[in-house]
Amino acid sequence: MINQAFSLSATSVFSAALSREFRATLRLAGPVVAAQLAHISMSFVDTVMVGRLGPEALAGVALGHTVFFFFAIMGMGMVRAVGPMVSQAVGAEAPAAAGRSVRQGLWLAGGLGAVVLLILSAIEPVLRWTGQEPATIDGATAYLDAIRWGILPFLGFAALRSFVEGLSRPLPVTIIAFIGVGVNIAANEVLMFGYWGLPALGLAGTGWASTIVFSVLFGLLALFVHRTAPFADYEVFTRLREPDAAYLRELVWVGAPMGASRGVESSLFMVTTVMMGTLGTTALAAHQVALQCAAFAFMVPLGIGMAGTVRVGQAAGAQDEAGARRAGGMAMGLATLFMAGTATLFWTLPRPIVGLYLDLSDPGNTEVIALAVQLLGVAAVFQLFDGLQVAAHGALQGLKDTRVPMGIAVGTYWGIGLVTGYLWGVRGGGGPEALWWGLVTGLAAASVLLLARFHRQVGRAVRKEAVPTDANGAAPPASAVEVPAEGETRSG
Repeated sequence: MINQAFSLSATSVFSAALSREFRATLRLAGPVVAAQLAHISMSFVDTVMVGRLGPEALAGVALGHTVFFFFAIMGMGMVRAVGPMVSQAVGAEAPAAAGRSVRQGLWLAGGLGAVVLLILSAIEPVLRWTGQEPATIDGATAYLDAIRWGILPFLGFAALRSFVEGLSRPLPVTIIAFIGVGVNIAANEVLMFGYWGLPALGLAGTGWASTIVFSVLFGLLALFVHRTAPFADYEVFTRLREPDAAYLRELVWVGAPMGASRGVESSLFMVTTVMMGTLGTTALAAHQVALQCAAFAFMVPLGIGMAGTVRVGQAAGAQDEAGARRAGGMAMGLATLFMAGTATLFWTLPRPIVGLYLDLSDPGNTEVIALAVQLLGVAAVFQLFDGLQVAAHGALQGLKDTRVPMGIAVGTYWGIGLVTGYLWGVRGGGGPEALWWGLVTGLAAASVLLLARFHRQVGRAVRKEAVPTDANGAAPPASAVEVPAEGETRSG
């Protein structure tokens, strides 16, 4: 009887803890997911509005968008190291460490933005070398020449967003993101098609619209952080002054593998897009439509994964192993469950979904629509793995375990996904569908290995990743933290 009573009590406590974690994750993930959906809505708007210009323009924006966001997402991955550093500092009750982290995040954003701007300024010869159709290159170049100026505010916004979400207060980001959607629609309409005496800029117009939106997002969030409590208490801008070398090194130590992982994942889609372009304009246009559908759905598990980073990081900072394990498991479960729902929609309603982007009654779109419907069938399969892998990645970032996941990303996305897609789709003649099955294999392998990594690592990471503080409540820089043994990550 005693054993039975103890067992029931333990089960009740566990169920209550799981229920609390479920509610806490949803409270945090809800606004984060909404913000992600607002951001991807901008790409959705771009694709729909460019679709009015025809398949050739759609192919151009597909290539340009993929190239820009490859660099942007890689930079954002590095800058978003602010998130786990702030959340662990919050869990350890070290506010000075949180403030230092976000300030260095802004310095890092500025440096990375300048580098990306230079790269995009000289990207046209590389695009021509890939063998894309000339009209596609011309459209992509016009788009990139405009949107490249938005990279600095884009990365600055990512740093401030990571700070705000690391404090478990994501709602301001959500509100500002939806303001950005409205600005994007208006700017696209005016600049792409020409109103109020302005020339119709076409693809260049949508690039300039994105630059305007990124600037508005950063400006609004910077003003909010500077003027509103509790964010103003961290004196992000009043104490910005100059780089803090020790904290900047810590940020790069944690963030570089995060950026590399995101870059490797993005390159899986970027190189697939480039290979798709060698198969013709129809293949590239259909790929853009199907990829936008998948990307829209992906925003939900991505937002859940970001919430998981914060929840796991706060538990790790408080040295709560059970809490960290629950938080990571909850994020992965919710992400996978949602993607199972979207996969069902892709399987059962592919044509109406494609109709959101292209006029189904236009004979000029017939081939693109038919191929996009086929690609959505494959996308339904990789949805499941994509949701799991991004949530597992988020949970590991909460532990500041970033180097081994980077290696997993390289091995699975490049070694498995790209190789499979190239050998089957390009060399083997399998065509666009085979390229997408390459995406499936890479994401499936990544999800399994990242899940296993989290369950193996969470205990030792929590024990080693306490955030010790000095007398002023500041965490010591990287150089003051015990160096892990050879072969271990910084988290253990």
